[in-house]
Amino acid sequence: MLLNGYWFEAHLEVHAGSIDEEDDEQGIAHMIEHVAFLESKKCEKLLGTGARSNAYTGFHHTVFHIHAPTSTKLEVPKELIQASMLEELKARCKPAFIPISPEINSTKLYDEETGIIQRRLTNGISVNYKISKTETQSGAMRLIVGGGRAAESFDSIGSVIVGFRTLSEGGRVGNFSREQVQLFCVNHLINCSFESTDEFISMELRFTLRDNGMRAAFQLLHMVLEHSVWVDDAFDRARQLYLSYYRSIPKSLERLTAHKLMVAMLDGDERFVEPTPKSLENLTLQSVKDAVMSQFVGDNMEVNIVGDFTEEEIESCILDYLGTAQATRNHKIEQEFNPPLFRPSPFDLQSQEVFLKDTDERACAYIAGPAPNRWGFTVDGEDLLKTINNALPINDDQSRSVAKQTQGGLRRSLCGHPLFFGITMGLLAEIIKSRLLTTVRESLGLTYHVSFALNLFDRLKLGWYVIPVTSTPGKVHKAVDACKNVLRGLRSNKITERELDRAKRTLLMKHEAEIKSNAYWLGLLTHLQASSVPRKDISCIKDLTFLYEVATVEDIYLAYEQLKVDEKSLYSFVGIAGAQAAQEIAARNAKMKASEIFHSSHGIYE
Repeated sequence: MLLNGYWFEAHLEVHAGSIDEEDDEQGIAHMIEHVAFLESKKCEKLLGTGARSNAYTGFHHTVFHIHAPTSTKLEVPKELIQASMLEELKARCKPAFIPISPEINSTKLYDEETGIIQRRLTNGISVNYKISKTETQSGAMRLIVGGGRAAESFDSIGSVIVGFRTLSEGGRVGNFSREQVQLFCVNHLINCSFESTDEFISMELRFTLRDNGMRAAFQLLHMVLEHSVWVDDAFDRARQLYLSYYRSIPKSLERLTAHKLMVAMLDGDERFVEPTPKSLENLTLQSVKDAVMSQFVGDNMEVNIVGDFTEEEIESCILDYLGTAQATRNHKIEQEFNPPLFRPSPFDLQSQEVFLKDTDERACAYIAGPAPNRWGFTVDGEDLLKTINNALPINDDQSRSVAKQTQGGLRRSLCGHPLFFGITMGLLAEIIKSRLLTTVRESLGLTYHVSFALNLFDRLKLGWYVIPVTSTPGKVHKAVDACKNVLRGLRSNKITERELDRAKRTLLMKHEAEIKSNAYWLGLLTHLQASSVPRKDISCIKDLTFLYEVATVEDIYLAYEQLKVDEKSLYSFVGIAGAQAAQEIAARNAKMKASEIFHSSHGIYE
């Protein structure tokens, strides 16, 4: 397929997928997909022209596709911002660093223990960076912008996620075509990715420090912020992509079951599921552009950088390319969105069954319920950290000090720490996951797979937990009951010190293994100066290991009490696929009146 005369797309579909695997071959279809192009000289040559390739494995097929230029005679830019243009920008914008906050008069905040430096520019953009030698001659940068899908209005559902995808699909900045930008990235070894989540949108760039690679990455970021080009064909591709995502939901038992659970739990709020065809049809290029660009304002943007650079090099790039971005300030985006809410209980949709006709007989289930966010805020507006602190009356200096060596002092330092729920919920998740595996899978033999995951938001004042279950149609309901018993059984079958120590070791080992990577440090730096995440500060990075070590069983139970596990709050959805599913659907619908069938804006998938 020829696109706009410069690019072509080719798709190869192989009629073999994961359904063709034997029991001892699980995963091999997906593995073959990944290794198919390895050691291919022709593939290396093709990718060197700016082409992009991808692939995916389904139940019944494996698809490879490639997007490549028809000609290599494009003029590849060496720079996106010429030196003369940069000098004009600097003269007009006069970039400079300003005090970090009204409470801190210094323009530079350096933490000697972690090596983290915090800066803020005159346009309101906050910057956190760390010099790291663990990945030689390489760096990583992440722009994070508060808002995400939660900022979508109810009359423009999907605008942020489709808009950000449109920006990525278009790939044009200034007077440069998509092909030129892609070749610019290839020549400077820049890897760029866009992501839109429920509460943030972000742009991440990986780069080399050789041959001015870091300056090239900063130039690209500046051009995206200042000179992005929005085009109709990119918008059409983005909208079609999400339309295909929505239409594929009924073809996947797991996605269909999870989709119905989220719709029920969040009272039909479409911002947390795939946008519907009706919502997508209502979008326009201008509406998605406005939804995205309205979030790109100074006080709402934070840039984090980690790499093997010098302080002089990084601050020169920050001033030249971020300081000259003409972002507005004092934007109160956090007050402009409708907060998500859990559906009022009790109601008759908390437990449902989903049937899917398929030749592959299987079953899955999802059990979910409300939880606080990472910083102790709940959907009801309660500040749990404040409640806990009031129960342990101490002064601020004592609560935040990590120097107290008495057991009481150590515990108070954790309970008074802003990361209390982030630490204790993480440990609790490891303990529950271990009990589920030991009991439901190994002892009772009711599942192939079972786990426990927490979705703890940073900006939104809520969270939830999910227990995903993979089983057989004959065992799935027993598996769900067993999972509920394990979840609620923590009250009677108390957590032991041994379980807590095992959870601590698991998380600390993971921390020690990942702390050498630039990507992990980007995650630690994220939100350090975000106005929408006011509780995060440098202690959340410095004290991380200490906080895990001093956590007690009592602390874990303080977190556990905030998980809603009672029957009125818990949601359980079971999905069953197989030859009998069609008969089950017919029998169920025969017993139900039309008014009782679960109708929502998302439709019924059967």
